Amino acid sequence: MALYTSAYASTCLLFLAPLLVTLALKINSLVGIDRAPRNLALVAGVGALLAMFANPFFGHLSDRTSSPLGMRRPWMVAGLVGGSLGVLVVALAPNVPVVLAGWCIAQLSFNALLAVMVAVLPDQVPASQRGLVAGVLGVCVPLASVTGTFLVKLFTGNQVAMFLAPCAVGGFFILLFVVTFDDRRLDPADKPAWSPREVTSTFYVNPRKAPDFAWAFASRFMFVLAYAFLTTYQAYYLLEKIGSAEADVPRQIFLGTLVQSLVVVVAAPLGGRLSDWTGRRKIFVLTASTVYGLALFVIALAGDVNGFLVGMAIAGLGFGMYMAVDLALVADVLPDTDNAAKDLGVLNIAGALPSSIAPAVAPAILAIGGGSYGFLYAVAGVCALTGALAILPVKRVR
Repeated sequence: MALYTSAYASTCLLFLAPLLVTLALKINSLVGIDRAPRNLALVAGVGALLAMFANPFFGHLSDRTSSPLGMRRPWMVAGLVGGSLGVLVVALAPNVPVVLAGWCIAQLSFNALLAVMVAVLPDQVPASQRGLVAGVLGVCVPLASVTGTFLVKLFTGNQVAMFLAPCAVGGFFILLFVVTFDDRRLDPADKPAWSPREVTSTFYVNPRKAPDFAWAFASRFMFVLAYAFLTTYQAYYLLEKIGSAEADVPRQIFLGTLVQSLVVVVAAPLGGRLSDWTGRRKIFVLTASTVYGLALFVIALAGDVNGFLVGMAIAGLGFGMYMAVDLALVADVLPDTDNAAKDLGVLNIAGALPSSIAPAVAPAILAIGGGSYGFLYAVAGVCALTGALAILPVKRVR
C-alpha cells in the first residue's frame, strides 16, 4: 500500500504542479497578464480534450496488453517518459504554440500512466477494503499539490527547474512501484480480437445498461468542473481579485494548498474508513460535494488572502471525503471488472473533460460577471452542489 500510494501521489504530482502554478506563470511570462487568461484557456482546454480520449484509450490498451512484463507496467514506464519530455518542451518553449505542443504530449502520456495506475485499485484490492484504500489514495492529491507547489516555490526564478523538479521526484517513486508490484498478466490466447464495435466501446459505457455508472460519471463531472475552475484560475484570482503581487502568488498558492491538504489528510482516510464500516457510500459523496460547494462560495466572497485560506480549508474537508469515497463507489458499480481500466478510463473523461470546458467557458462567465473572479467561483460552487444531487439516483450501493 505504501508503494502504491507513493506512486499514485507521484502521478498526481506530474499533473498538478503545472496546472496549479507553472503553466499559468509560463504563459504569463510569454504574453502578459492581459492576454494570459485566453492563452491559458487554449492550452489547458486542448490538453484536457486530448486527455479525455487518451485516458480510456490507453486504459483499453492496458486491458488487452499481454506483455511478459504485465498488463499495467509497460504503460506506466511509457507514460512517465513521454510526459516528462512534454513538460521539458513546455519549460523551454519560446512561444504559446510550442507550449501547446508540449502540453499535449504531456497530457497524452501522463493519462496513459494515470489510466493504469487507477486500475490497480480494482485489480488488487478486495471490495471490503476499497473505502480504506481509496481514502488513503484521496490523500495523494493534496500531498501532490503541497509537494508540487513547494518544489515550484523552491526553484522560483529558474523556470526549467520549476517544471522538471516535480517530474524528477515523482518519477523516482513511480519507477520504484513499477519494479516491485505484482502486475496482472494476460494470456495472449485470452486477448479479444479487435472490431469496430470494440473500438467504439473504448469511449462509451451504455447508460441504459449501467445507470449507476452513468450517475456516478455525472456527479464526478460536476465536482471536477468546480475543482477545475478553482485550480485553473487560482493565480489570476489572487492577482486580480485579492491584489497580490506576482512574486507572492507561488507562496500564496502553496499556503492555500497546504491548508487544504492538512484537512484532506484527516478527512480522506477517515471518510473512507467510515464508509467501509457503515457500508454506505452515497451519503458521504453527497455531503462532500455540498461542503466543497460551500467552500467555493467562501472563496468567492473573500476579500483578502486570509479569507482565501479559510475557504481552502473548508474545501479540504469536502475534497478529501469526496475523493476517498467516490473512488470506492465507482469501483463498486463498474459494469465489467474484466475491463476495469477501460471503464475507469471512461469515468476519467469526467475528470479530464471539465479541465477543457472550464477554461473554455470561464471567459464568458467572467464577461457576464464583469470580470469578477468571485462570480466565477460562485458558479463553480453551484457546479459542486449539482454534483451532490447527481449521486442520489445510484442504486447498487447505499
